[in-house]
Amino acid sequence: MAALNIPCFKPRFSVMTLALGTVLTTLAHHTHAQALPDVVVTATRTPQATFDVGASVDAISGQTLRSAGPLVNLSEALTRVPGLSVLNRQNYAQDLQISSRGFGARATFGVRGVRLYADGIPLTMPDGQGQASSIDLGSAQRIEVLRGPMSALYGNAAGGVIQVFTEDGPPTPEVTMGYAVSRDGFHRESLKLGGEAGQVNYLINASHFETKGFRDHSGAQRDQVNAKLKWSLQDRSTLTVVGSYLNMPEVQDPLGLTKEELAANRQQATDNAHLYNTRKDIANSQLGVVYEKPLSFGELRWLGYTGTRQALQFQAIPANSTQNAVAHPGGIIDLARSFAGLDARLTWRTQLASRPFSLTGGVNVDQMDEHRQGFENFVGTVLGVRGELKRDEDNRARNLDQYLQAQWDLSEQWVAAAGVRHSRVSFNSEDHYVVAGNGDDSGGMAFSATTPVASLMWKPVKGTHLYITGGRSFETPTLNEVAYQDTSGTATGWNTGLKASRGEHLELGLKQALAGKGLLNVSVFNTRTDDEIAVNVNAGGRATYKNVGRTRRLGAEAALQWQLAPGWSLYSSAAWTQARYRDPFQSTAMGTTTTVPGGNDLPGVPDRTTFAELLWRPSAAWHAAVEARHTGRIWANDPNTEAAASYILWALRAGWVKTFGDWRVNTLLRIDNVTDQHVVGSVIVNEGNRRYYEPSPGRSALFSVQVSKAF
Repeated sequence: MAALNIPCFKPRFSVMTLALGTVLTTLAHHTHAQALPDVVVTATRTPQATFDVGASVDAISGQTLRSAGPLVNLSEALTRVPGLSVLNRQNYAQDLQISSRGFGARATFGVRGVRLYADGIPLTMPDGQGQASSIDLGSAQRIEVLRGPMSALYGNAAGGVIQVFTEDGPPTPEVTMGYAVSRDGFHRESLKLGGEAGQVNYLINASHFETKGFRDHSGAQRDQVNAKLKWSLQDRSTLTVVGSYLNMPEVQDPLGLTKEELAANRQQATDNAHLYNTRKDIANSQLGVVYEKPLSFGELRWLGYTGTRQALQFQAIPANSTQNAVAHPGGIIDLARSFAGLDARLTWRTQLASRPFSLTGGVNVDQMDEHRQGFENFVGTVLGVRGELKRDEDNRARNLDQYLQAQWDLSEQWVAAAGVRHSRVSFNSEDHYVVAGNGDDSGGMAFSATTPVASLMWKPVKGTHLYITGGRSFETPTLNEVAYQDTSGTATGWNTGLKASRGEHLELGLKQALAGKGLLNVSVFNTRTDDEIAVNVNAGGRATYKNVGRTRRLGAEAALQWQLAPGWSLYSSAAWTQARYRDPFQSTAMGTTTTVPGGNDLPGVPDRTTFAELLWRPSAAWHAAVEARHTGRIWANDPNTEAAASYILWALRAGWVKTFGDWRVNTLLRIDNVTDQHVVGSVIVNEGNRRYYEPSPGRSALFSVQVSKAF
């Protein structure tokens, strides 16, 4: 049944009220500071403890990653980060659905609105769209997540920033073999080799996984290699080379389900998925070099990278649709992409008025070139095969950015930080498919913005940090969003009328040390945007976009970690988000035009999320934990007529690690969705055929084992 848009404020606030009530009770009994976890992050480009950063930033350790699942998807561990929504579509052809405080939620495939990095190398292209599938979790040392105004220091489409860092090799050479098995034919094999040889530290990780998929026609396989070589040079500088390779052949796409199909059989694939054999081939490789040199007054850092990506996607656009029109780009996308970039920055550390002062300035340029072709997905009456050419063009996206940021410790109690970034993003296209009825659509677009950020932190007493942060951001449309211009969704000329959306952010935060080696983070935020980008028309298998005016994202987040007793610890996080359109606009789907009133919620954004983990670690060899995760209602479309219902999922896990001389065995057993709930894990926002729903599997067990040998 479709969810109704009836204001209901008590359920929206109940989870947050409970979390904050617990926090206030804790604060009432524990007010003196204790030792804090020594977690250092680089999210603001200057290494700092998370406790000292005037922004919402979280770090997920490698140990936490390895206990959260089979090391395949970011959704396994990042569900614990408040304000970040990482939804697993159970569809490896379309990647995860990632949003940060409501930014990025409209993406129907790939990741947009949230910037992704691996070892400092952008996985997000200059147009703001990225892919999470190329991230290798098996060799990750930590993941950093930055939210709020400070994210704007990373440029276009930085509603949030997710950075993954590869671990160093161990001091002694070591090889690790891993195996994991779960339901629906899932299995993953991995081999990791790391160590040191003279001045070179090295780590190489290779993995292969396969799954038949929870739903019909959702099988996938992935081969992945990630390598890191780090030279320590005589002048204390370091040279790091990182490279990765990803291959995902013949990944099946089950497509979304209507609510009627979901009720009849949640494991089915849409009929057209079988008829057209919807699938995707993905290959991605990249290489990066990072040079870091300490100076007498600071540090110099150079980064360069290059890479390629190929994607071949067979869609389910009906052969008898407007695909027959000369201007329609067809039902097959064949994409060959190359990308490269440079980033140079200098950090200067000194004193200003006898107080510590640091200044970081840099320049970065990124460029993506792609050859995009479109073909009919049929030949005569044979469906799901490559047909006639319908689109042929070369596209380029480029950004040239300059940034400057500073931090000044005004006194023992006050710290000020500020930054500014100027960005220029340009798109260009050269059309090679010029035939009768389809003219030359070559052209270009350019966007520019200056985004300032400032924060002030107050430390009234030891163990208490209060901060206020404000700034501006901007988000350009992606190449996919400017690709189609006319209201029928059939033309290939660019939609040059689209403008970049611009936001104003304000965040207030508290970071409080608690007795028992605990830490509490609380933040509230308010973000207003102009020229928000949303769907204009969904027709003929294509979506066109337009600027729809103002939106507002308002919310609160809290995270608590606490050592309850020897061997026992608690981690809990909660977030409430209200993301709404402020201006009315019209949207068309399936030939019906609907007025979306101001005050409607943005689709794809959970209104509340919570995560809790109770961990028992009686010794270094054993651990066990119980987890609970709650996700609130998620609207599927702009009119707010259909939604995925809220749910609570429970998980249990236990692990054992044992060393036998040079050998080490590490095992993990997880049971997810213990109560076997039938839930919709994600939605395809504004899907033109109302096939919004992507269901999640029921109860599942995972067993993994890693065997290491030191030499």
